[in-house]
Parts: sequence; C-alpha cells; structure tokens
Amino acid sequence: MLWTDKYRPQELSEVVGNKKEIKIITDWVSEWKKGNPQTPLLLVGPPGIGKTTLALIIAKEFSESIEMNASDKRSQDIIKRTIGESSTSRSLFGDEYKLIIIDEVDGIHGTNDRGGVAEIGRIIKTSHHPMILMANDFYSKRLQSIKPKCQVIKMKKSRWNSISALLRKIAQAEGVEVEPAALKEIAVKSQGDVRSAINTLQALADKDHTLEVKDVEGMVTKDTRSDIFNAITSVLKSKTPAHVKEAMWIEEDPTLVMEYIAENIPREYKKKDEIKKAYEYIAKADLFFGRTQRSRNYGYWKYASDFMGIGVSNSKHETYKKFTKIQTPTIFGLMGRNRAKRNLRDDIADKMFDKMHVSRRVAVSMFPYLEIMFQNDELAWEISEFLDLDEKEIKRFRKKKIPKKVITKMEKRKAQMHVEERDRRAEELKNQMMNVIPEVEEVSGDDDLPFEIPGIDDAPAEEVVEEPEIVEEAPKEEKAEEKKEKKADKQTTLFSF
Repeated sequence: MLWTDKYRPQELSEVVGNKKEIKIITDWVSEWKKGNPQTPLLLVGPPGIGKTTLALIIAKEFSESIEMNASDKRSQDIIKRTIGESSTSRSLFGDEYKLIIIDEVDGIHGTNDRGGVAEIGRIIKTSHHPMILMANDFYSKRLQSIKPKCQVIKMKKSRWNSISALLRKIAQAEGVEVEPAALKEIAVKSQGDVRSAINTLQALADKDHTLEVKDVEGMVTKDTRSDIFNAITSVLKSKTPAHVKEAMWIEEDPTLVMEYIAENIPREYKKKDEIKKAYEYIAKADLFFGRTQRSRNYGYWKYASDFMGIGVSNSKHETYKKFTKIQTPTIFGLMGRNRAKRNLRDDIADKMFDKMHVSRRVAVSMFPYLEIMFQNDELAWEISEFLDLDEKEIKRFRKKKIPKKVITKMEKRKAQMHVEERDRRAEELKNQMMNVIPEVEEVSGDDDLPFEIPGIDDAPAEEVVEEPEIVEEAPKEEKAEEKKEKKADKQTTLFSF
C-alpha cells in the first residue's frame, strides 16, 4: 500500500502547512452546515500540496459527494451529464447537502473543449450544493471566467521543516531508521511537494538499513519540476545542455512551451544569425509535434523538446547579461479575438460532417463555393434547410437575410411534397454540393482544423462585377422574348422540378 494513501490526513488539523487557508475552508464548511450557502471554493496550487486531500476531508462533512476530473470529461454534454444535473437535484439523503468536487479545471484545453468551461460556469451559477474546484495553474486562461465566481484560495508549498517532521512520524510508524539529515535532504528536494517526499521515503526505506544522507544526496525527486517561466528563462539564458534539459521537464503542454520560446527569442537574442538558427530549431520542433499528432507516437516529443530547448539555447554565441521580461505569445491574443469566428466555422463544418459525411477539413474547403451558391435566395434557403443552419451561420455565406417571401414560398412548396420526394430532392442537393468539393489532401487526424485557413477564414469576398459585353441593341419584341426565356432557364432549385 502506498504510504501517501496510508498516512493521508483524516482531519483538517492534520494537513501539513497552509494553516491560514485551512481556517478559511473550515469556516466555509461551518456556514454551509448552518444552512448559509457560500460561494464555491477554487483551490489553486502546484501538484502534491494536498488539494485533493483537503477535498476528500471536506467531503466527510456532507451527506455525499460527487467527484469529477474536468480534464478527462471536457465537452459540455459530458460535463452536463456527469455532474450538471446533480448540482441542482436533491441529495439521496433528503434535504442534506452533497459536495461537488471538480478537479483539474485548468486541464480543459484544445479542440476537445466543446463548451466545457462554459458548462462549469453554468453549474456554479445554478448549483444548490457546495462546490470545490481545483486547479494547478493560477494564471491559466481557462480560469479567467471561473475565478470571479469563486472564492479563490491559493495553496502554498509546504516548508521543508514541516515536511521533514511528517516524514519522521511516518518513519517511526513504519519502524524505519532514518538520519535527521537524510529526512531534511528529502524534504528540501521535494520542493514543497508532500506527496513526492512521502513517495521518495517509501522508495528508499529499508527496515534492515538506516537511511543516511549519502543515500539521498545524488537523488533527483521524480516529481520535481520547473514552471514554464523558469523553463523559458533557462533556454534563453543558459548554454549548459544538462541545465536546459532539466528545466524543460515541466507539467505543461509542450506546444504551449514552444510558442512561449518562439515569442521571446527576438526579445533576448540580438544577432541575426542567432535568431535565424533559433527559429530553425523551433521549426524542427514544430515538425516533430506534427508527426506526433498524425501518428499518435508521443516518442517524438523528446526530439521536439530537445530542438526547442537545447537547440535554441545553443543558437546564441554567448549569454546576454540583461533582464528580459517573458512575454505571452501574441498568437493567444489573435486567437482570442477570432474565437467566435473559429467556433462558427467549426459548428458549420460539424453540420456538414453529419449531413454530407465529409471530413471537417473538406467541409471548410467548400466555404468559398457555398458563398457563391448562397447568392441565389432559393438555393440559399434549400442549403440552410438541409444543413439546419441558423441565422448567424447563414450570415457566414451571405450578407443579406433570405427574403421572407422566398422563405414562405419554399416552405409552402416543401409542405406539398411527399416524404419520398423530399428525400430524393435532398439527395440531389447533396450531390450538387458535393460536386464543388475541391481537391483537398486527406491526412490522418484531419478533423483537427488549423487555427486559420488562408482564404477561407477571411470575410466573404465582395462579388466581382465583370465588364459588360458591348452588343447591338435588339428589337423590343426580341428583348421581351429573351426575358421570358431567361426566367424559365433560371437556376433550378430543390423544389422547382
């Protein structure tokens, strides 16, 4: 049995460190038990400092508890099914409260997040029960909309002397002889991570041998990690490969680290050849991240990490002795401003995927052609009806709304048709749309759309007006006849057969 589980605190008073924070939590629990609803708690702090332990202790104070890891259940529907309904329903034990625990709230990221953060915000607003949310990164962008709705408690790393005292108690309980200096060494190297310190002690403990300082002096605790800012600083400031490699061992999305490094290279490096060489290594790292995504072989990550870490570090001739403030990648700002636009694009692509059975990449590649097709009012209505597009999605392809008289006319025509005929016409429209599919190279994992697709994510282009041909004036009788023929030859629509 793991000692972290065996010696997990059972009372708030047994938790190591964070005494002021624990007092706030204790008062929060007391108010709920008195029937005074409180704002949800958001516990933020690095892994291993006891956030989950605190939540499990608090859970004992209520009739029942529901726990969910938000990074595993990211989509809006899954979160809603898992915990959304429970947040507003009564407890199984009558009128008593149940504790709702949501872990790793900042772990929701990437294309898999389909409204997950928004759904958590809705649960916070509508919940009738106490809630505890947990996150590792206080500055995560995923917490920006959640923090104002919660009482934020920043958990601090435990001091080495408190961890050392806890390790001494565990060693005595297990009958293990340990030198005090060895306990101190383990506690210091844990860098405030209580769980890591206990795991290290259990791994090194031997009842037949006294644990000495020499046994732990060369040890690097497995869970000892840098943070993203220290990692970037090490890459840009250091020229020691071993130092850079160790600093790159962090709990962050590696592509995020790459974006940070790429953003700050020209802020630190000043010589053109240094900047050129550094970006060549960034390009190689990006290449291996792409291979990882396509093949799902995460062994490529180590090569990408070395390219963007050691490679960029060794691109400079010498270390610059100056202070450089680490800047957030500008791409995040651009993505934030275009988020609504990308979401609209993805929603339309999803509908085309469901109705036409084409990949999302192919669906997006059809957008310029749909803009042309949508210039015809009746055809625009047919396509939007077939794909079940709403007004905002229709506006993506045409600036003007479909006239009401056209909508009324087409709805009336559709109502007069038999079901079989509707299906046949729908199939014909589908084929008509499929005929405009451009040649798009299909690749593995192509459902992950890029941030922006040039020429597709731009606003609909203005209609090009061709120069009119100069023709001889026809007699009025011929012009009237020609007008009738044009009206008859007007583009055929779904319900005009």
